[in-house]
Amino acid sequence: MSPLLPQKAPPGPPQDPTITLAWEAANRKRAAACAWTAALLTIVGAMLSSFALAGLPTFDSAAVTATDAMRELIAGNPIPPGKVSLRAEWLSSRLTMPIIGTVFYGIGSLLIFGVIVFLFKATRARSPGFGQLTLIAGAVGAIAFAVGRTVAQLSYFFAIADFSGGNNLQATEAQTGGAFVAGQYLWQLGAFAIGFAFVMLGLNAMRVGLLTRFMGVMAMVVGATFILPLDQQGVLRAFWLAIVGFIFMLRWPGGRIPPAWLSGKSEPWPSMAAARAQKEAGSPPDSAPAPTLPTASGNGSGDVETAGQLRKKRKRKR
Repeated sequence: MSPLLPQKAPPGPPQDPTITLAWEAANRKRAAACAWTAALLTIVGAMLSSFALAGLPTFDSAAVTATDAMRELIAGNPIPPGKVSLRAEWLSSRLTMPIIGTVFYGIGSLLIFGVIVFLFKATRARSPGFGQLTLIAGAVGAIAFAVGRTVAQLSYFFAIADFSGGNNLQATEAQTGGAFVAGQYLWQLGAFAIGFAFVMLGLNAMRVGLLTRFMGVMAMVVGATFILPLDQQGVLRAFWLAIVGFIFMLRWPGGRIPPAWLSGKSEPWPSMAAARAQKEAGSPPDSAPAPTLPTASGNGSGDVETAGQLRKKRKRKR
C-alpha cells in the first residue's frame, strides 16, 4: 500500500474487563427481555396467522385458466371469479387474527435489534477488530425487515377487506398495490441486512467464547433463514432467541455458562483436538495403584500398609 494513502489504524487492545462486566451487568436484563419478548411475539404472531389461514379452501373446482378467460371475453361474457378472487372473498371476513399476528411478528422482529446491540458490544469489548458494519447492518436490517414485512402483509389484508368481488385479475391488482410492492422491497433489503448481521455475530461471538459452538453455528443458520425460505414462521429464530436470553442472564442448566461472560475477556473455545487432549490428560490412569490405608501397628510405629496386605492378614487370623 502506498504511504501516501490513508491507512486504517490497527485495533486497540480489548476493553478493561472490569468496565466490560459492569456494562453487561447494567444492560443484561434489558437484552434478555428483548430476546424473550422477540421470541414470544414471533411465535404468537406466526401461530395467529397460521390458525386463521388453516381452513382456507383450495377452490380448485373454480379455477379459471387463461383459455377459459379468453373464451369468455370473445363471447362477450364477464370472466367468472377464480381461485384468487374466491380466496380473497373468503378471507375478507377472517382478517382479525392475521392482522394481529402480523403486528406481533413485526414488533418481535424490531426487538431483535436489542439482542444484536448487546451481543455486538460484548463481542467487540473482547475483540476490538470486530467491525461496526455488523451493528449498522443489524440496525438497518431489523427495522427494514420488521417495517417492510408488516407494511406488505397489512397492505395485502386491507386490500382483501376492501375487495368487493370480481375476477382473478381484479383481485390480484387489488392485493398488490403500491404499498405492498414497497413493503416487499423493504422486506427483502432488511432480510439480507439482518441475515448478514446474524452470520457475523454468530461467528465472532463464538470466536471470543460468548457463544458455544452450537449456538454460534445456529446463529449463522438463523441468518441464512432470513434470506432463504427455510423458516418463514421464525420457529428456529425464536428458539435461538430464547436460549440467548438465558445466556445473557448467566442462567443455564448445570451452570455451564461460557466463561467469557464471567471473565470479561476473550475465552476462545478450544479446538476439538485440544479438547480431546485436555480430556485425556485430566482423566485418571487406567491402572491406578491400590489405595493405601494408615494402620496402627502393635509397636506404634504407624506403618502404612496397602489394602491387599490388610486382607491377607485378616485371612491368616481366621
